[in-house]
This record gives sequence, structure tokens and C-alpha cells, in this order.
Amino acid sequence: MIEIPSKVEGKQFDLYKLEQKLKPIGYSIGGNWDYDHGAFDYKLDDEVGYQFLRVPFTAVDGQLDARNCTVEMGRPFLLSHKYQIGIDDHAEAGAFSGTLNQFQEPVDKDASFPEQYVDNGKRLVEELEVLLLTDSE
Repeated sequence: MIEIPSKVEGKQFDLYKLEQKLKPIGYSIGGNWDYDHGAFDYKLDDEVGYQFLRVPFTAVDGQLDARNCTVEMGRPFLLSHKYQIGIDDHAEAGAFSGTLNQFQEPVDKDASFPEQYVDNGKRLVEELEVLLLTDSE
């Protein structure tokens, strides 16, 4: 994990409006959210596992699944997940086993981050600052 200090840290936004700005440029809300916190993810690569920029946020007013939720942005960071190769070769057929084998755990959730994507991540954070802070300042 590589943290990237940003001017968006500590800033508050309406979650719905934030989604309207970030989704069209490639961000999605990561699957690891709860009612009081979550993150926007931008996938950088997925050749061996995947690498992405994650921008965490915390609910400060309301819950993430409710209207008019205000969130506070955390520090963006780069994260790499490396998955097991060939795990599907051993998956069993059938509807029931498909529900169990549908998702695989990463071999290394905090794999080293490929150097060639660090500059891309920093550039994305700069673009994020321009997008989010020029309207609100």
C-alpha cells in the first residue's frame, strides 16, 4: 500500500453528487463498504491480480445507503491484490458449488505495487483534486 497525500483529505461532499462526478471518469464504489464507510476505486491494471487507486470515505451525516448522506474523504492510496493462478481448474461443477467457488481470496492482499503505476496513481489524485475542489472552493 502506498499512501498519496491529497488536498481532498478531510473535505466533505454529498455522496450522491460525488458519485455523479466520479463514476463517469472510471471510479466505482468498492465492494468493501459498510453503512458508515467505503471507498471509490479506480482500476489501474489487472494483468496479474489487480492494482488500483482507492479513495476512502466515512459517513459524517447519515448512512451510505440513505439519501442526503454526507461523507468525509480520507487519504487516497495505491493497493495491489494478487490472485491465485489456476484456482478455477479445481472448481467443481453444479449450481451449489458455483455459489461457494464464485469468489477467490487473494494470495497477497498487500502485494508490492508495480512501480510503473505509481506515477499514474499520483496523476489521478491530482485530477481528483481539480475535479472535486475547483467547484467547492
